[in-house]
Amino acid sequence: MDMHTKNQYLQVLQDRYFMAKTKKEKSSILDEYCRNTGQKRKYVVRKINHYNFSLKKKRKRNKSNIYSLDVVIPLIKIWEIFDYPCGQRLVPLLKSEVERLRDLKEISVSDEVLEKLKKISPDTINRKLRKKKEELILFLQNKKRIKPSSVLLRKIPIKVCDWNILKLGYIAMDLVIHCGYSSSGLYICSLNTVEISTGWWEAEAIMGKRQVSTFEALKNTHSRRPFKTKGYHSDNDASFINDILFRYCQENELEFSRSRPNKKNDNPYVEQKNYTHVRKILGYFRYDTEEELEIINSLYRDELRLYRNFFCPVMKLIKKERIGSKIKKEYDNPKTPYQRVMESREVSQKTKKELKKIYLGLNPAELKRKIDEKLNMLYKVYERSKNEGRKLDFSNFSDTIEQKASPGLEIFENRLHQTLVDARSQGG
Repeated sequence: MDMHTKNQYLQVLQDRYFMAKTKKEKSSILDEYCRNTGQKRKYVVRKINHYNFSLKKKRKRNKSNIYSLDVVIPLIKIWEIFDYPCGQRLVPLLKSEVERLRDLKEISVSDEVLEKLKKISPDTINRKLRKKKEELILFLQNKKRIKPSSVLLRKIPIKVCDWNILKLGYIAMDLVIHCGYSSSGLYICSLNTVEISTGWWEAEAIMGKRQVSTFEALKNTHSRRPFKTKGYHSDNDASFINDILFRYCQENELEFSRSRPNKKNDNPYVEQKNYTHVRKILGYFRYDTEEELEIINSLYRDELRLYRNFFCPVMKLIKKERIGSKIKKEYDNPKTPYQRVMESREVSQKTKKELKKIYLGLNPAELKRKIDEKLNMLYKVYERSKNEGRKLDFSNFSDTIEQKASPGLEIFENRLHQTLVDARSQGG
C-alpha cells in the first residue's frame, strides 16, 4: 500500500472517527488503521487532527477594549508632560502624579479614568503609544580633542565601570559641544554631570573649552547639589585632565578618576545623559553668542534641572548575567533622582525637608511649558544669528570664509531628524 492509498484510506475513516461518540470507538478505528497500514499511532492522531483543523471554524475572541480613547488621550498628554518616558518609567509617575495634575487642572479626567490610568501596565502603555514614539533620532558628530599631559594622565587612575551604586556623592562628567557643522572658532559647550547613585543631574553652559571656565562651571554645579561630593570621574579631555582640577581634588580630598581613551562604555552614566538631557533638548545647532549662552544657562539652572531631577524616573541596573551568547539584565523599580535622594541615609533630614518643600511647590506641566518657551526663544535667537552670519572655518580651504548661509536649512535638517523614527528608543 503506497502513501497515496494510505491517505485515501485515512480520509474514509476520518468521517467515522469524528462521528464516534465514545473514546473506545475512536480507539478501535485508530487500531484498525494502524494494523492495516503499519503506521505509528501518534503519527496517525496528528494527521487526523491536521485534517480536522482546516474544517474547524475559528472563533473570534470578544475582548473588550478597557483602555479606550478616554484613557489614551489623557495618557498621551501626561506622557508629553513628563518628556516622553517609556512605559516602565511612566507607571510610577501615573501612580503618584495623576491626581496632582488633575488638582492643578492640567488634565480633566473622571474618577473611573483616573483609576484606569493608575492600573495600566508598562506593556499596555508602550502598545498604546507605539505610533507616538516615532520621534527624536540622533545625528552624531565627531569632536576633536586636545591631548592632555602624559605625566598627569599617569597620576590619575583609570576606572572601568566598577562603581558602587549604593555610595552617594560620586560624579560622572562630560563636555557636550554645540559647534554645529564646524568646530572652528568659539562656541558654547555644556558641562554635563550626573551623580551615579541617585542619577541627580546638573549642567552648566560655558563659552569655549578653557580649563578655567570648565572648572568654574564644575564648582557652580557642585553648589546646586543637595549632598556632599566625594569624587569625580571624566574622560581624557584636556578640559578635565589638567593641573587645576587635579590640585582642587587633592586639596579637598576628592577622588579623581578617568576612563580609558576612546572607551565611552567606561563612562556610561553621563554618556546616556548627553542625549536625553542635552542633545534631545538643544539639538545639534551651533550656539556661539552670549545671548544663547544666557538662555541655555537659564534652562540648566532653573526649569530643566527641576524637571529632570523631580519628575523623570530612572532605572538602575542591579544585576547582569551572561547566558550563552545573551546577556540578561535586571533593573530596579523606576524612581526619580529626588526619590532616591530622599531614601538615602547620607542626606540630612534638614536637606530632605527643603527638597520636599521644593517638590510640593512644583507643577510639572508648568515647568514643561516654560522649558518649551525658553527653547522657542533660543531657536529664534539662533535664526537671527544665522541671518546676521557666522564665521565658519572650512579645513578644505586656506582662507576663512564668512558665509551668510540660509538660516532655515540647518534648522529644517535638524528638526527633520528629530521627527524620524528612533527604533532604539521604543523601550525608553
